[in-house]
Amino acid sequence: MTKRYCATAALLIVALIAFAATGRAHTWTEAEFANRPLYAYPVSGGRDDLIGSLTTYKLQPGDTLLDVGRWFGLSAKEISDANGHMDWWLPPAGRTIVLPTEHILPETPHTGIILNVPEMRLYYYFPSPAYGHRKRGHARITPAAYHGARVVYTFPVGLGRFDWKTPLGEWTVTAKVKDPTWVLPEDIYEEHLERDGQADHVVEGGDPDNPLGRYKLDLSIPEYGLHGTNVPWGVGMTVSHGCVRLYPEDIERLFFKTPVGTPGEFVYQPVKFGWRGDALYVEVHDDLYGEYPGLWNHASQEVKRRGLSGDIDMDRLEKAVEAKSGIPTYVGTGVEPASGAIPVTAALPPPAPIASSAPVAPAAANPSADPDPDRGAEWNSITDPASSHPSDSE
Repeated sequence: MTKRYCATAALLIVALIAFAATGRAHTWTEAEFANRPLYAYPVSGGRDDLIGSLTTYKLQPGDTLLDVGRWFGLSAKEISDANGHMDWWLPPAGRTIVLPTEHILPETPHTGIILNVPEMRLYYYFPSPAYGHRKRGHARITPAAYHGARVVYTFPVGLGRFDWKTPLGEWTVTAKVKDPTWVLPEDIYEEHLERDGQADHVVEGGDPDNPLGRYKLDLSIPEYGLHGTNVPWGVGMTVSHGCVRLYPEDIERLFFKTPVGTPGEFVYQPVKFGWRGDALYVEVHDDLYGEYPGLWNHASQEVKRRGLSGDIDMDRLEKAVEAKSGIPTYVGTGVEPASGAIPVTAALPPPAPIASSAPVAPAAANPSADPDPDRGAEWNSITDPASSHPSDSE
């Protein structure tokens, strides 16, 4: 057991060394992460595609972008990209940074679970069609068919590395497993054996070395799922064998809010366009798996495909594509609207239950604290299969 995951151990050692170098002026605890608020963003009935609002945060001595990101429902990569590719482990204390807590919704029906691979972010439209016993099919996806979602939740994720790409396509949630057992597929077992000199075929549920964490949603795509992790820092990284990792507190909430049968889709949209009122924005991310010959060429094609040529300033778009900040950036032809970034006034999280230091947004885009942030009686009644399950391509 102690030598099973040398790579994970090495990551932890590096993390501890880097953390020690920053001092111990401020740390978050697992209890605080577990109790951070869950926010529900209203789904617009019109053409508005933006949710949330940018916030700012003043870095404290001892902060890492990994902890700051987790506290605000972001990944370290998202914060780094939004701030000139800042160092994850040693960000400059005292500097005020932008928190990318504003997002353009992917160009998909507003139904079920949508995961945008280049963005490494999941969107869950609630309530889902499964909750209303509706089925999803290409012929039935119309605005009238999916406008029933009242709110959307969004979570950062970790994905498959380049040689184990998270697959694209539609799927459904087929089972929900608490404390899942990890049965290693033979190819992953052989890889671990070659890398570490030893490997186990099975890692029991609840084992702290289990990379699936405490909760898992099985998918109709064989051997793939949405699950937690025993290394939260892997969120925002491409480190898995294709499965989708969420922070432990995020997968727990998604688990209890997601009925079996919920539809979902993995999509690939490194360049997203969206409207807020009459203002046009673009959000650009890395072409994670190198699917396009060039992001500028892809962005230009998207402008034509969506009929935006008359609405867009191509110089602004070119700068946004070059920056790849992951922040919705104004690319309209008129005067740029005020940013509306809201400073986080509480530097440190208060004791649980946590509420006062959550991101704040203007009324037009204000997220509301979830009335049922963890679970409710109706969610406990959903069938949870036994903890053993088919092998997982973690």
